[in-house]
Amino acid sequence: MTSTSPAPTRGSTIGSLIFLSRWLQVPLYLGLIVAQAVYVWQFMKELWHLAEGVFSGHGMTEGDIVIAVLGLVDVVMIANLLIMVIVGGYETFVSRIRLDNHPDQPEWLSHVNANVLKTKLAMSIIGISSIHLLRSFIKAEETVQQPNGGGALLWQTVIHLAFIVSAVALAWIDKISTKHPPKPNPGTVPVPAPVPATVA
Repeated sequence: MTSTSPAPTRGSTIGSLIFLSRWLQVPLYLGLIVAQAVYVWQFMKELWHLAEGVFSGHGMTEGDIVIAVLGLVDVVMIANLLIMVIVGGYETFVSRIRLDNHPDQPEWLSHVNANVLKTKLAMSIIGISSIHLLRSFIKAEETVQQPNGGGALLWQTVIHLAFIVSAVALAWIDKISTKHPPKPNPGTVPVPAPVPATVA
């Protein structure tokens, strides 16, 4: 006698449709790839302006060069942030990229999850904020002479500290959730079938 598989229920069909809806995020990640290409173009433009300013004899000061280099570093860090969101987000929420045994597989991708991704994003945002704050401090002498210039520097520092506190909180929550994983629901644990007694 052949056994037929049960017909899919309405609930399972809706669940499958909801699960397939994750592919709607693919255009979002493709859009981020386009945004990364824009940042590559922006990097090349700023690099060209820096080289032109240094070698054309326009008299760029050391401070101007440092600020220009920090701008390049800022673009690179934002591009790194985009890569982390594109690769980590796609791997976590859409589908496996399957880079096992690939020589260029990022170290963090093997254990990426939503909490790890949020923590790494927070650390990247702190790095970007640090670059902006350093650029502001380099130009602090000019900034404080402007109306409310000192207040602007103060608020930038406060916002940067808020980013740091947020990142520490996310890391602490991730550590706590790793130490104390949620207990499995007893109702979902399969109960082993009783072993029939053998008759001697």
